[in-house]
Amino acid sequence: MTGTKSAPDPCRAVTLQSVNKSFGVGETFIKVLKDITLDIKCGELLLLVGPSGCGKTTLLSVLAGILDVDDGVVDVFGSRLDQFSQSKKTDFRRNSIGFIFQQYNLIPTLTATENVAVPLIVNKKPYDKALVKAREYLELVGLGDRADHFPSQLSGGQQQRVAIARALVGEPRLIVCDEPTAALDGETGKLVMEMFRKVALSPERAIVVVTHDNRIFGYGDRIAEMLDGRIIDVRENPEHL
Repeated sequence: MTGTKSAPDPCRAVTLQSVNKSFGVGETFIKVLKDITLDIKCGELLLLVGPSGCGKTTLLSVLAGILDVDDGVVDVFGSRLDQFSQSKKTDFRRNSIGFIFQQYNLIPTLTATENVAVPLIVNKKPYDKALVKAREYLELVGLGDRADHFPSQLSGGQQQRVAIARALVGEPRLIVCDEPTAALDGETGKLVMEMFRKVALSPERAIVVVTHDNRIFGYGDRIAEMLDGRIIDVRENPEHL
């Protein structure tokens, strides 16, 4: 019998099996992901690396339920995203996945607290309670004294920490990050990665970071390397801090 749930593995956050993804038709057809198989463990920070155009961001979008696959298994904490309808995927993302991007994507007319509260308000949490919880998460990332500041009043590193708090406030189990340190100087990037490990990582959660930034490689538990749409290597990180 076909269902939308598979038996959850307490030690496995994500399972991708023989995943393929293409775009276009005819002369514009391109196969971006080719027979991807990958397991991501609970409690780990996985770095996804490789040259530009190799499929990293597409793979991140697949495991986050943003893109459909042509075929293959996409299992996230026991839920088969490849069998979900679009509306069910949207609900799953809203409740189970946190997003952190290179460009922060903060709303300039909202304070740090209001920016962090947005996911809670979208999920219909009462406004006042959403602000209280948002302030708690700003405290966790060391920005309690910047709670009423607007993005333009914050440094790049502070804005990224607001983005981290926003990704965490809904208590998602999977956090996906697309080049989160590329726009930051080396020391600020390291501080952000330390924040990931200190605040975001837990035995019930997993973090996937797409990066070109070799300055932060030491913060990953494992490194998955991509080339031409394929995973060519997954290894324990010998530089793990």
